[in-house]
Amino acid sequence: MSTPIHEDPGYASPTSPSEDPGYQSPEPPPPGIDGQPVRWFDANRNEPYTRIVPFSETQDSSVEWFFTPTTLTALAVAMGVLAYIGMSRDVLDEGEDKRRLGVWAALSGFLLFSMIQFRDGPFVRPHPAFWRVVLGVNLIYELAMVFLLFQDLGTARHMMTLLDPNLGVPLPEKSYAEDCTFTFANVWNAVDIFCLAHALGWFGKALILRDYWFCWILSIAFEFAEYSLQHQLANFAECWWDHWILDVLVCNWLGLWLGMKTCEYLEVKPFVWRGKPRGVRARTRRVLKQFAPHDFTSFQWEGTADFAHYTAVFFLLAVFLAAELNPFYLKSLLWMEPEHPFVIARLAGVFLCALPAVRELYLYVSDPRKAIRMGQHAWLLLATVGTELLVIFKWGRGLYPEPFPLPVKWGFALLAATITIYPTIKFGIPATRRYLRRHGRERKLKQS
Repeated sequence: MSTPIHEDPGYASPTSPSEDPGYQSPEPPPPGIDGQPVRWFDANRNEPYTRIVPFSETQDSSVEWFFTPTTLTALAVAMGVLAYIGMSRDVLDEGEDKRRLGVWAALSGFLLFSMIQFRDGPFVRPHPAFWRVVLGVNLIYELAMVFLLFQDLGTARHMMTLLDPNLGVPLPEKSYAEDCTFTFANVWNAVDIFCLAHALGWFGKALILRDYWFCWILSIAFEFAEYSLQHQLANFAECWWDHWILDVLVCNWLGLWLGMKTCEYLEVKPFVWRGKPRGVRARTRRVLKQFAPHDFTSFQWEGTADFAHYTAVFFLLAVFLAAELNPFYLKSLLWMEPEHPFVIARLAGVFLCALPAVRELYLYVSDPRKAIRMGQHAWLLLATVGTELLVIFKWGRGLYPEPFPLPVKWGFALLAATITIYPTIKFGIPATRRYLRRHGRERKLKQS
C-alpha cells in the first residue's frame, strides 16, 4: 500500500520553509507604502475595516419581539386609516378642515416612511425606528426653512397665522436691565420660569456634549454673545448679576452638574447575573429599561491634541452658539412669544436631533478610519442651522440698522486674533520645524 504524500518523510509542504540548510526566509516587506508610513487619510476606503455596520450587536432576546420588522403590517394599517379618513365623511366634513387634515396626513405618511426605510443611526434605544422618525422630523423642518428662505418676511408672518391665528401681532421689546441694583429683592424678582428653562437646557447640553470644559466654554461664550448682540435684541440686555450669577453660576451650573452626573451614571453599565427576566413584572421592568441607553460613550474632545481636533471643536462651538441664538432671532422676526409651542417644539426638536448628530460627529473626528463619511443626523442638523442663519440674515436686512458698538468690534478682533495666533503657535510652528528638520536630513542623505 502506498504511503500518502503528506506522510512521506521527504515531503515538504509548498507553504512551509524548505529544510535546505542554505534556505533563507525572505525579509518582511518594509512598512507602509514604498517605505513611507501610512497616514490615516491614505487608508483604502474600500477595505472592510473602514466600513460601519450599524447595530451589528445582537439584540436582547427578552424583548426580541420589539425588534421584529413589521413593515407590511404598518403599510396595511396606514392604508386602512388613510382610506377611512380620506374617503369617508364620518370623521370631518369636506372643506377647509379636510385640507388641513390632508397636510397632516402627508406629513404623517412621510414620517411613516422615514420610520421604516431610513438608515439606522448610532442609537438603538428606545428603538432605532424612533431615531429614524427624529431624522424625518428634522428633514421636514429643514425643508420648511428652505421654503421660508424664498419668502419675504411679511409673507412668512402671514403664513404663520395659518398655523396659529393668534400670531401676526407685533410684540413689545422687553429688556431685563432696567434696575440692575444688586439687592436680594431684584435678584429674587428675576427668578422666573426661564431659570428652570436655563437649567433644563444645560442638562440637555451636558447629555449632548458630555464634557465639562466644553460646556463651560459654551456657557460663558453665550453670555458674551448676549453682550455683543443686545443692541439688536432688547431681551439680550441683562444685569451683570443676571448674566454671571443667576445664569452661569446657578442655573447653568446646576443643569450642567446634573447632566454630567447622569452621564457618569449611564457610563457605568451594571452586570446582570440572574439571566433572562422571568415573569410579567420582570419583563415589564426590562421593557422600561429599553428607554435607557444601550451603551454610553464618554466624549474626549481633545481640542488641543492636534489642528484637526482644534478645528472640529471650534466649529462645533460655533454651530452650538448659532443654534442657541437662532431661535431668539426667529421668534423676534415672526412675532412669537418665548413660551409659544412652536418655539418650544423647535428647542426640543434640536435637542433630540443633536443627541445622535454629535455622537456621529465625535466618531467622525476621533476615529476617521471607521467613519468614512459624516453621519446623516450630523449632516442634516448642520444644514438646518445653516439654513436658519440664511433666513435670519435675509429677513433681518434693514431691521437692525444700529452698528456694532466699538467695544464689541474690539472684542471680535481680539477673538479673531486669538483663534488665529493660538493654533499657529501650538500647531503651525512645530509642524514647520518638523518639516524643515525632515527635509534637512533627506537633503544630507542625498548629498552623502
